[in-house]
Amino acid sequence: MSIVTSILVFLHILGAAALVGGWLATFKTPTVTQWQLIGALVQLVSGIALVGLAEMDGHTINYIKIGVKLVLAIVIAAAAFVGRGKAVRGETVPVGLAHAVGGLALINVAVATLWH
Repeated sequence: MSIVTSILVFLHILGAAALVGGWLATFKTPTVTQWQLIGALVQLVSGIALVGLAEMDGHTINYIKIGVKLVLAIVIAAAAFVGRGKAVRGETVPVGLAHAVGGLALINVAVATLWH
């Protein structure tokens, strides 16, 4: 089970990197990139899978923290989906929406690392 967990952690970190990296790369001209949308979905799916594996292994889980991270991940994925849809259609992506994707992803990373 540890190999699966390690692969999921790796994917989870890559998802965060895609979200935050894409945000920083387009900071001056905010948009939502394809990689940010993929990163948001990877974060959501891998996070849920990691919690499921942790429960199966009998680890103690802070459900409040996981709940906060899940809500943030859903909001990020929804904002990325809407923003990417606008970008693909050639519409202007609202600055607040583009910054919400990256900023909330950064907050989600902070919750993961700083909340003990």
